[in-house]
Amino acid sequence: MKVESPTHKMVFRFIIFIFFLSLSNANSIVKNLPGFHGDLPFTLETGYVGLGADNETQFFYYFVESQRDPLNDPFLFYLTGGPGTTGLYPFLYQIGPLSINFDNSTYEELALELNPNSWAKTANVLFVDLPIGTGFSYATTYEASKSSDTISAQQSYKFLVKWLEEHPRFLNNPLYISGISYMGILVPTVTLEIYKGNERVDRQQLNIKGYAIVSPLTDKFNDFNSRFEFAHRVALISDDIYQSAKEACRGNYVNSDPENVICSNSLQRVDECTSRINVGNILDSYCDDENTDPNCADVAATYVSYFGNNKKVQKALHVREGTVETFEKSNETIHYALNKNDTECYSYDIFSSFGYHKILASKNCQALILSGDHDFTFPYVGAEQWITSLNLPVESPWNPWFVDNQVAGYRTKFVKNEYSLTYATVKGAGHSIPLYKPKEAWVLLDEWLASQSYISDS
Repeated sequence: MKVESPTHKMVFRFIIFIFFLSLSNANSIVKNLPGFHGDLPFTLETGYVGLGADNETQFFYYFVESQRDPLNDPFLFYLTGGPGTTGLYPFLYQIGPLSINFDNSTYEELALELNPNSWAKTANVLFVDLPIGTGFSYATTYEASKSSDTISAQQSYKFLVKWLEEHPRFLNNPLYISGISYMGILVPTVTLEIYKGNERVDRQQLNIKGYAIVSPLTDKFNDFNSRFEFAHRVALISDDIYQSAKEACRGNYVNSDPENVICSNSLQRVDECTSRINVGNILDSYCDDENTDPNCADVAATYVSYFGNNKKVQKALHVREGTVETFEKSNETIHYALNKNDTECYSYDIFSSFGYHKILASKNCQALILSGDHDFTFPYVGAEQWITSLNLPVESPWNPWFVDNQVAGYRTKFVKNEYSLTYATVKGAGHSIPLYKPKEAWVLLDEWLASQSYISDS
């Protein structure tokens, strides 16, 4: 039998010590990024939070301190859509402190510039690559690589608790859970998890104030189904097509009976009229392989993917070498599509988040829901339907709101006891409102957060 020498044992112990030391030093300040000249004029921290008995899930995050008053400003925990879209995407392309200068960028080398409408002007913003398999997050076991809507919500809550425990200076900041698109399923779920956690004396108390969702998916039938009504309202389909389908399909336009020939024929005409419409924004060009417009999701995704796979970028972000073989803007294996079945690694087990909204309506909680009025992905029609179903008293009726003395959209507010819900449309905006109308999105958020601070202070 071969006996290890003391020297070999010492070397092995040293390697183990270095490995665990690297895991304990899980966060770092990023001073520079390739593509941006000079030091970053804001505080960016990246790192990992390990969850599970053996920290078998490692979630990568990007934290941007507020550029105004970080120790007192609101704290936004931002969940990216998909599911499976990296937090690097909104960080560079939507609401983060940087944006891509496409005119001076190539796939191999991005040119970055400051985003004048960053949400970090108003709040501390924490992005995370979630669920596992997204961006730079990874699992150390096969079982840990599996996830679902429910698991993602629970892990989001646990991640946030652990992150704030490791950053206690932000524990007292007003906390809002936020997100976009598919995260309309998770945001109210995570928010409710926090309220439940605060009701237990053995849990870390979080200063939760509410939630904000951009272009939310709330119900996996109603929101897709509302595309039909929206298409008629914006004249994508004619009155006769609309009436024919409405009478024949009896309100079901996504899971219709194939034996209902009249309904099927009517929906075929709907498809013919809308198949080459850009669902992100009906006014934009249809995105295909020949369209290089940066507003096309696939084009922007390619830029972000190249950036994330750049070894210099990964080093600057302090990504653990060898943990992710290929960085992707979005993990398409878990990205949701209408009627998509569960996959081996992800289960879409929350069909509707409407019930979570109803429970939150009994809490001391403030909600902001935003819809672009040209979004065909999850149209404002569906959002209005579920908000109406909450049966909340109207405090402020439907009225225009303004930016630079121009109508920027329309807004209404509902209040019941200590709960309030502000619903706003953004005129001319598509699915990613901060991309299409960045100033309007920031102004709306800033005004809403300021009004909540006033409520808290009073």
